[in-house]
Amino acid sequence: MTHTQHRPEHVVVVGAGLVGLSTAWFLREHGIDVTVLERGHVGAGASWGNAGWLSPAFAVPLPEPAALRAGLSGFMSPSAPLYVPAGPDTALARFLLSFARNSTQRRWRAAMAALVPLNLRALEAHDTLASAGGVVSRPMEPCLVAAHTEAQCRAVVTELEHVRAAGQPVEFDLLSGPRARELEPMLSGEVGCALRLHGQRYIDPGGYVEAVAAALRAKGGRIEEGVPVTGVREQAGGAEVRTGRGRTRADAVVLATGALLNRLARPFGVRRRVQAGRGYSFSVVPERMPAGPVYFPSRKVVCTPLGGRLRVAGMMEFRHADAPPDPRRIASVVAAARPFLRGVDWDSRTDEWVGARPVTSDGLPLVGPTLSPHVFVAGGHGMWGITHGPVTGSLLADTIATGAPQAELAALHPLR
Repeated sequence: MTHTQHRPEHVVVVGAGLVGLSTAWFLREHGIDVTVLERGHVGAGASWGNAGWLSPAFAVPLPEPAALRAGLSGFMSPSAPLYVPAGPDTALARFLLSFARNSTQRRWRAAMAALVPLNLRALEAHDTLASAGGVVSRPMEPCLVAAHTEAQCRAVVTELEHVRAAGQPVEFDLLSGPRARELEPMLSGEVGCALRLHGQRYIDPGGYVEAVAAALRAKGGRIEEGVPVTGVREQAGGAEVRTGRGRTRADAVVLATGALLNRLARPFGVRRRVQAGRGYSFSVVPERMPAGPVYFPSRKVVCTPLGGRLRVAGMMEFRHADAPPDPRRIASVVAAARPFLRGVDWDSRTDEWVGARPVTSDGLPLVGPTLSPHVFVAGGHGMWGITHGPVTGSLLADTIATGAPQAELAALHPLR
């Protein structure tokens, strides 16, 4: 693959989520002039209302046999954790067929092998951003994975052992239901066992992304909000970015538009579809705030304490990124979490939100060059954009600045 022949002086990054902002920040580390264009506002997409987990232990490929089984049941049940609405959508049907082909143990292991190098460096990349000031993550201590039955706990243990077998250290303790409730009194008697997971972190994602944006501006980067990009065209020695305000020339362009990546990337040879996997969240104020994050794996619901509120997040809904929110999905998340938590007024919810995670059918991001030596892609991170955004941004910035491909990005090539 051809790379830029000369170090670019000016790069335009399209998209101001954590992936795009991280890439821009690391480009500035190389001394490259950067402009970020965002159709809405900073962090307006999947970056704002997610669960905020920096969790390399759970950053695994989504396509696997259990996810496939859950998807099949989701065709019939709108309350399923993985919901696929019925309807005549040929593009979605092709995506689901490819997703199903990748949902084998063999392909999961291959994809996991590609994610391990990112997972091993993920927290280090966040620490590098923290050195800029104001970009802070918090340790998940305790981080509880709570289940109704021992069989459900064993399923999580099996998954974590697969992660270990791929070469990624994961540390956890098994707890009885009473011990879990002793550590976290907010848990109800429905919790029959739990795992206490070590070495993970969490953030308030909205505030975190704003802090990265502020760090980028302090470093000399420019961010223009309310500027939808309508197209990108290659020019001699660079590329032209078309917006509603006019045209901007750059030596290189990075497309980091999340679940809306397909339209801008396809003209440059990127054929692997990015599908919107929409997640829902809301906030509640419990009688007693949990000491740390809690995950209910059988229900695919995550609870994260963010200051004076508890963010409750869940659901994977394969619909168009800009479709209106479906209140039935919020009701499904409430129904899933309610049995496991005490002291919550579920009717006093605030901050109801839906955001489109950019999901690929093989479970790997799209990060690297395209057919044009001046256009790069940073997207398709699925549920792990918060975890992997800084590390992939750092690696892509190295690629753009030096012209040399980074080994960790080989399996993530956008033209695969």
